Amino acid sequence: MNKTIGLIVIVCSTLVLSCSKKVVSPVTPSSSTPTLSIEEIDFEYLQGKARMVLRDSKKERDVKANIRIRKDSVIWMTFSVIGVQGGKALINKDSITIVSNVDKEYYVFDYTELSKRYNFDINFDVIQAAMLGNLINPRSDNDEIIQETSYFVLKQNAETISVSNFINSASMKIEKVEMKETNTNNSLVLNYSNFQPLSNKLFPYNGTINVFYKTLSGILNTTIIFEYNKAEVGDKELKFPFNIPKRYVRR
Repeated sequence: MNKTIGLIVIVCSTLVLSCSKKVVSPVTPSSSTPTLSIEEIDFEYLQGKARMVLRDSKKERDVKANIRIRKDSVIWMTFSVIGVQGGKALINKDSITIVSNVDKEYYVFDYTELSKRYNFDINFDVIQAAMLGNLINPRSDNDEIIQETSYFVLKQNAETISVSNFINSASMKIEKVEMKETNTNNSLVLNYSNFQPLSNKLFPYNGTINVFYKTLSGILNTTIIFEYNKAEVGDKELKFPFNIPKRYVRR
């Protein structure tokens, strides 16, 4: 599958930068620290259909995706372009497999390899949270909370990664996540919007991911726009059919 479609899966695992220029006052941890209870999607099975626009410095591509998730276990996707199935992806706890029906080849990525490539700890939990609009990093006593008029900013640091989560103070939904790798200035920018009810929670039907990362040829920017037109959750077991034809070549 072409490298750009491969990025759908990899990039849907992260997030973001867009620094607020307002002057704000940090809230230091104390008994008066505001309670921050972020609303997150919870489910057993989730399925949906989405349109994705993939854009880099060379081209723009529009694809349709079918998505199924079994919580904390597996993420399954199929991609099509103009009604023709172009590929599929399977994300589990150990690895990510991407199959190209067009090129008759497939890729297998382990999380250690991906983490090294993007200078960020990528794993299944991170990918799942990013796709759902849930908190990427677990809460810590070292987190910093900044309170604004209409939102909270939850700041987190993990080694060389700084993360800012922007939470709407009315809905308590994450609307933006900013991430930056301080050593390289690699960054990911994720914005969520168009929140609609899904079961008894709000779910972001629209999102934009901007990725900026350094390469030998300079700084590259990849943008992914996703628009869900259908999403539902439930307890009914979903199937995740996935096979790789023997004639396909591993890359």
